[in-house]
Amino acid sequence: MIVSLTDWNHYLSEYPNAHFLQMGAWGELKSHFGWKPLRIVANGGGAQVLFRNLPLGFTIAYIPKGPIAGNSELYDEIRDVCRKKRAVFLKIEPNAFEGDHEFDCVQLEEKVISDAVQPRRTVIVSLEGSESEILDRMKQKTRYNINLAEKKEVVVRPSSDIYEFHRMAVFTAERDMFGVHNHAYYQNFYDLFAATKSCELFSAYYQKKVLASLFVIKSGDTAFYLYGASYNVERNRMPTYLLQWEAMKWAKEKGCKYYDLWGIPDYDEEELEKSFTDKDAHDGLWGVYRFKRGFGGEIKRTVGAWDVIYNPKLYNLYAKVMKLRKGSAA
Repeated sequence: MIVSLTDWNHYLSEYPNAHFLQMGAWGELKSHFGWKPLRIVANGGGAQVLFRNLPLGFTIAYIPKGPIAGNSELYDEIRDVCRKKRAVFLKIEPNAFEGDHEFDCVQLEEKVISDAVQPRRTVIVSLEGSESEILDRMKQKTRYNINLAEKKEVVVRPSSDIYEFHRMAVFTAERDMFGVHNHAYYQNFYDLFAATKSCELFSAYYQKKVLASLFVIKSGDTAFYLYGASYNVERNRMPTYLLQWEAMKWAKEKGCKYYDLWGIPDYDEEELEKSFTDKDAHDGLWGVYRFKRGFGGEIKRTVGAWDVIYNPKLYNLYAKVMKLRKGSAA
């Protein structure tokens, strides 16, 4: 059955390690930007499903990093809701890594492997042990840069200046060829998640001048580095390294066991290590892999995504349109 936001948040209290993309606050965030969240619970399982309108009254549906405790009754409920909402298809992107034994998506009806929306591959840093032990697991150069930032008088502290973060994000996007959200998106994100005490905006300063910032969000035993930005000034002071380290310490203080650096190129580790030195530092995710690998984490890959198709003809048409859009963007 479809439940209210309040009831959904109560349901999630029984599943503290549910992914933050299944949190009620995430659904509310997306509701400001063209999506409608519906929360469905059946037989102990649950899913926050996002719907987006298409022309002629049709929709697409998306379950990011869910369902939670999936079962046949839940999948039946999801199917019925999707059909009532005239969904052309439902994209399911489970919160599971390759090799996870508890993952089971076989109960779904006709489904096809599809492109994931979220990054397939990531680096996860263990926060187990003392701070010294965490530092010891990092690459020597990364430890050096963290210490260098401290010696060069970089200071990291919480911030609430979303205007400054957005301005910096626009600069970073132009420099490193990334996409960027508008100011309203980041403001809504901060307002919604700060209210749950599950996120923090950290900024690195030198002599009161902001150099870099990041958003970190906590969900259960994992914290995620979600959005980051930096200016070019004073980069020799290595502010981004100290920024990540302070975010990790914040996560550890919050009881997290893991810190997810959220996104690297989707290649196996051998190819990553062989190729990253040949790539330009501003070459998309290759540039961030060069940075993230130094924190000593484990490379993990998600199981990906599936599309459950309810209207094959419109699904094929939608797929062709999206392919054309990607081609024109390239």
